[in-house]
Order: sequence, then C-alpha cells, then structure tokens
Amino acid sequence: MQPLDLQLNGYKGVDFNADDLSAGGLRAACEAVREDGGGRMLATIITDRLDRMAARISRLATLRTADPVVADVMAGIHVEGPFINPQQGFVGAHPAEHALPASPRAAEELVAAGRGLVRLVTLAPERDADFATTRWLADQGILVSAGHCDPSADTLDRAIEAGLTAFTHLGNGCPLLMHRHDNIIQRVLAADRLRWVMVIPDAVHLPPALVRTIVRTVGIDRVIAVTDATAAGGMGAGRFPLAGREVIVDVNGAAWAPDRSHLVGSTASMSRICAVLRNDVGLSDDEVTMVTQINPTRAVAIAGASTA
Repeated sequence: MQPLDLQLNGYKGVDFNADDLSAGGLRAACEAVREDGGGRMLATIITDRLDRMAARISRLATLRTADPVVADVMAGIHVEGPFINPQQGFVGAHPAEHALPASPRAAEELVAAGRGLVRLVTLAPERDADFATTRWLADQGILVSAGHCDPSADTLDRAIEAGLTAFTHLGNGCPLLMHRHDNIIQRVLAADRLRWVMVIPDAVHLPPALVRTIVRTVGIDRVIAVTDATAAGGMGAGRFPLAGREVIVDVNGAAWAPDRSHLVGSTASMSRICAVLRNDVGLSDDEVTMVTQINPTRAVAIAGASTA
C-alpha cells in the first residue's frame, strides 16, 4: 500500500487549477510526487466560477486518460468548493465572490465534468439547504466532507445523518480568533459519528501538539493526514501560482497570501508530513502508515462502495 494524499492542489511548480495545465506539466508533477515520498493523490480543484471549475476538472480527466503515469498517481479528483462559507476567515484562500450556496444541479455539473473521477467534495453544511447536495453526492458514492464552514453542532449532526462523513483540514479554513468554547474545532472533536477527520500536519498549519491532541481525541483510526500542497510544493522560497492568484513562500516553507493575512495551502511533500508525524507528533511507524495510507484508502473505498 502507498500513501494516498486526498488534497493536492499542485506540485513542483505545476498548478492543477491552471487553465493551461499541460500534459507534460501534470506528468512532471506526478513524477515529482513519487520522487518526494508520495504514492497516489486526489488532484484538488478549488473555488472559482462554476464553469471554470468544470473546465479544469474536465481537463484533469482528459489528461489522466492519456497518460498511464498520471493515471497511476492521480487516483481521482477532490472538489474543494464552491459551496463554502464566504465569511472572512472561514473562506480561507478561496475567492469569496465565487462561493455559492450548494445545489444538487451545480454539484452534478462538476461531478459530470470529472467522468467518474470526483471522489471527494468539500462543502459547508450550513450552505446546503435541507442537505440536498450532501444527500445527492453521497448517493453517487462520493465522499462528502465539511470544510471552510461554521455549522452549529446541530447542523453538523444533521449533515452527518444526510451522508456527510468527513471534515477537511481541521484547525484550518477558520478564523484565527474564535469563541473559546463554542467553535468549529470543538464541535468536530465532539462529533463522534463523523467518520474521518483530515489534518495538515506540516508543522506550519497546526502545531504538532495540537495534532497529537486531535489524534488522541478522535482516535488514530479516524485521522487522515493530507499535504494540501500547491504548485509551491517542494520548490523552496519564492512566488508561485494558484488558480490565477499568487502564493508567496517564505524561508520557513510557509505559503502565504500576498498580504500575509492567511496561509494558502502548503509546500509539504508526503515525506515531510511523515517526518513531522514521527518526530514531532510522536506517532509510531504503524500509526503513520494508518493516517497516510490505510485511513485515506479506506475513506475513498468506502465512498466508492455505494456506487457498485
């Protein structure tokens, strides 16, 4: 079994959200993922105009079909948005002007563009009226994850009833300052019926001590580690593209918006994630394997099982 990264926006200078993504660029990124300790991944398309997102998803599907190396590395597609909370802090690096209320019709357009490759969709439960989109996606065998969101505990619980099974990058995609008792992090930690909790354990997005706390609280069998890397991944300091915008990477490897107001994805390789999990979080080799290989593979397999 290989690592499976459920959230990869690009790598080694290649932006999966670029309208001019080339066959050579995608292949080079996939080869670099393998060289840097990765195995397979879900190419992630983030919030933009709906037609642009659909076109980018379709392009990924077309390029994957034509290249066996890409097909071997790219296990599918993760659609992160546009059905997210547009409020500052929760919207994160996504353009708020393109955040939309969820609708099955819009979700169907994005899923159709992927020709069977969309395996994971991140949305805000509070933006999904009657949880209709969550139900529709779950019925298609797609893993539905909450993220960039601020649902109440009751809304989160009802979304889980409707088919929500995961949470995307807990501790990120939310404001720096929140109510100390009633906040989205606490609600997710208390949601025992939420099957999967994803984190970015790169020692930049979350302090290792917080990752350790999350693992202890929800259990090692529910945690999934992702890189959330962008085109800046594996590139060192500099300026890099993400969906037509710019990401600035500092000397410490943190990727920032140009105004330094928030992080924009990561620069981490899967080997970096594994090293932080072992050396800083304190997980055993078996536990690292669980959160980087076994759990993400199970999550996608469980999502796909209902389509059979």
